[in-house]
Amino acid sequence: MRSETLSTTCCVVGGGPAGMMLGYLLARKGVRVTVLEKHGDFFRDFRGDTVHPSTLQIFHELDLLEPFLRLPHQRVERLSGVIGDFHLDLADFRHVPARCKFVALMPQWDFLDFLSERAKEYPQFDLRMGHEATGLINQDGRVTGVDVRTPEGMVEIEADLVVGCDGRHSIIRKAAHLEVREFGVPIDVLWFRISRQPDDPQELFGNVNYGRALVLINRNDYFQAGLIIRKGSYEEMQSAGLVAFQETVRSIAPYLGDRVEELRSWDQIKLLTVQINRLRKWHRPGLLCIGDAAHAMSPIGGVGVNMAIQDAVAAANRLAAPLKAGTASDDDLRGIEARRTFPMRFTQGLQLMIQKRIISPTLASTQRPKPPLLFKLVGAVPLLQRIPGRLLAVGVRPEHIHTPDMFAKA
Repeated sequence: MRSETLSTTCCVVGGGPAGMMLGYLLARKGVRVTVLEKHGDFFRDFRGDTVHPSTLQIFHELDLLEPFLRLPHQRVERLSGVIGDFHLDLADFRHVPARCKFVALMPQWDFLDFLSERAKEYPQFDLRMGHEATGLINQDGRVTGVDVRTPEGMVEIEADLVVGCDGRHSIIRKAAHLEVREFGVPIDVLWFRISRQPDDPQELFGNVNYGRALVLINRNDYFQAGLIIRKGSYEEMQSAGLVAFQETVRSIAPYLGDRVEELRSWDQIKLLTVQINRLRKWHRPGLLCIGDAAHAMSPIGGVGVNMAIQDAVAAANRLAAPLKAGTASDDDLRGIEARRTFPMRFTQGLQLMIQKRIISPTLASTQRPKPPLLFKLVGAVPLLQRIPGRLLAVGVRPEHIHTPDMFAKA
């Protein structure tokens, strides 16, 4: 196997939302950046597909919103759910302080293809598909590059800064020996598709019944469905058989009827092992982790992608000028962590509270549930629905593009 050495200013490991956004933002500001993606394409099903108003605002500030929204997507202005016999409106996005007052549901591969094509317009941007980071290069206590496995053999990529954007199972943070703090999570999610009919509820998001919770995301002609289960109970469900699984789904959402029989194999059902964790320290000399590599989020609220995008914008705002000048320092890395820590901890804290107070009691019960009093109050008072709408849509401390003028394209 041949080995060669390449060099760049910033090597971004992981071509997901955080990595691709960071690569694009740095390239448009004149920084040489190489993005490594271990897969040959972006086509992975059952990834986070909710693009919140905070992310759409970033596209607006980049003058990319109009072409982005030409991509096929569905718009959600409100979130609602069914708890037992009660239908409740729980969040209203129509009054959020952002350009777009809706959540866009879009397959993540379309999101990433769009962003990568725009990034390739800049000569400073280098996307390498099928390139898997296997370890870090260190010199005198500082990270100076990445060892990479490619279809042609091993490559060393030297960089002034390495940014780990390689997700919750990050090779980069493991190689850097960064300490991870884990929080107990009582749930996993089983993702699958089921067909959608024109008369199905438009805004329906969650169904809670008989100790189970089912999330249904409108994909126009089908639902992307997520069944929330007790952590570690997937094998038990498989042992009970596929017919029992179908009946479980039908008991939660009876209107699905015979459509549950579209699930003919366990291969159609994908397990997402839910984690909530965060690094005690996001960086070391020459290295920064952002997105899920720094803080894995629960799927509650679908905020993970948008938190990752916010991290990327904050990192680009702080790093672009010093990287271009060759003066990026540990203080810059500390500054990014300090800025993003509060919104990350606030959001994780909210997810942990929802899991403890709502989801865990639901999964422990086999009865037809009644909504918590708070949910009834929110459902009955439209004005209160704006509060969860804003928290989900914009979050706390949203990021913005600091330098709108673009570097010359190729």
